[in-house]
Amino acid sequence: MNSGFWRKKKILLTGHTGFKGSWFSLWLQELGAELVGYALPPPTEPSLFALANVAVGMHSCQGDVLDLEHLRKVLNQHQPEIVFHLAAQSLVRESYADPVGTFSTNVIGTAHVLEAVRTLPSIRGVLIVTSDKCYENLGDDSAHCETDRLGGDDPYSASKACAEMVTSAYRHSFFQADKLHFIAGVASARAGNVIGGGDWASDRLIPDAVRSASQRTELRVRNPDAVRPWQHVLEPLRGYLMLAEQLCNDPKRFSGSWNFGPEKADIIPVRQILDRLQNLSGKGFTWSSDPGAHPPETRCLRLDSAKSRTELGWQPHWHLDSALRATVDWHKSYEAGKDMRVVTEQQIRSYQSHLSRPEILG
Repeated sequence: MNSGFWRKKKILLTGHTGFKGSWFSLWLQELGAELVGYALPPPTEPSLFALANVAVGMHSCQGDVLDLEHLRKVLNQHQPEIVFHLAAQSLVRESYADPVGTFSTNVIGTAHVLEAVRTLPSIRGVLIVTSDKCYENLGDDSAHCETDRLGGDDPYSASKACAEMVTSAYRHSFFQADKLHFIAGVASARAGNVIGGGDWASDRLIPDAVRSASQRTELRVRNPDAVRPWQHVLEPLRGYLMLAEQLCNDPKRFSGSWNFGPEKADIIPVRQILDRLQNLSGKGFTWSSDPGAHPPETRCLRLDSAKSRTELGWQPHWHLDSALRATVDWHKSYEAGKDMRVVTEQQIRSYQSHLSRPEILG
């Protein structure tokens, strides 16, 4: 990653008030980008966005990706060179409660971003962030690569597969002059389950575990044997930065879909994550299986990131124990009343400082 590339770059980031978007906003600010955020208010209380004063150092604009005219107005006003689209309804169980809202935000919202961007003369690269759940799961536990069939049996997964198809259609229809010449680079990124400090979303494993540890209550887990690709939030964000940089330099080669997932050793069942959290939390954290009725979910998700490793030079840096340790340390700092912008920026700098050398796990 060329840190100098981002200095003074004009960036628009949708979803900047969410967990992942807040981490990304702080990192882009750290890199010296001229950042504009476009999003609804923070989805949780508390939120990383508020606690870390993310809006300081950027232009934060409140808006809905379903409001095409407002989105166009903001883009035309700021003329970004690169757009990162992270705004989404990101919870599987919420998609069962509100399937129409999930499809609207994740599919029509993606179309609105691409529609608003396609006539923007300043644009050099667009990165649409979807999910590892966009793949059709055949139940064979194989690792998904970018050429695998898209699909989804639940509204969330299906909406992400649809967002991928919308992105592909716009890329071929409006961002390519012909097969050899691209007007701008357009790519999609598919990442595994991200963890990190400041995530208070409901119905997500790490936030639920943090809440239980803090309140000293037993966590009830709906599917402890589900296997997921776990990684710290900074890992895919670095992939997005590396990919967007290359999109601007060589749009023909780097347009398309890209996986960003952890090492094979970090694709493990939920119960192993919880056992490791027990050792790190130091609060007598306990959990048990919840045998009640739950919406169906994919049993096993694995990602093959060979394309990103080979063509981008990206690879995971913080292994799972380090990712969990950083997450627990962040929340301990929060409980101790520390300045959470400083704490978050320190973790970003720590991560960056270790990129040039192999990690030594404690």
